[in-house]
Amino acid sequence: MKRAKHRTSNVERRTSNIERRTSNIEHRTSNDHYRTPNDDSGAAWLLREGIRTGRKYDLEERLLEFASEIIDLSEKLPNSRAGNHVAGQILHSGTSPYPNHGEAESAESRDDFIHKLKICLKELRETLRWARLIQRKGWAKNDSTLLYVLSECDELIRIFCSSVQTAQKNALARKHPDASRYPSGTTS
Repeated sequence: MKRAKHRTSNVERRTSNIERRTSNIEHRTSNDHYRTPNDDSGAAWLLREGIRTGRKYDLEERLLEFASEIIDLSEKLPNSRAGNHVAGQILHSGTSPYPNHGEAESAESRDDFIHKLKICLKELRETLRWARLIQRKGWAKNDSTLLYVLSECDELIRIFCSSVQTAQKNALARKHPDASRYPSGTTS
């Protein structure tokens, strides 16, 4: 007698963290990247010039751009024992949120989704620490890439903190539908 295989649900969960950035100026090229007339690096130039685009940034695109800038930053660090160590560490932690976010989108359960978001958050916090160390050591003085990484990392941490809290709240509400009617710690 054959048993029917039990298949787990593998529904993709897209995170809905779309933010609108405001701006007075936009420069686009044919491949939809923002560039200066001199074709400078888009994100770095935008940060250096203090310009925010009017384009919607979905979280996946922001994490991709962030990972790309992390790679650029790691390449600028000194070729010394300490520089190579820090470059490897920030490269690992700074590029990790992008693929982990993809894993979260195809999580097998609500708890798995929350766990993978927490991994992204953990890696972003580590990246922020490495970026602060780079800044403290003066290895990338007045570098627009480092300034972008520090700023964007802080924003991404805030987004992921909020996402984790919302996902946890929704999971709790689903497990205990009456829990939302009472303030924390009180019943009836």
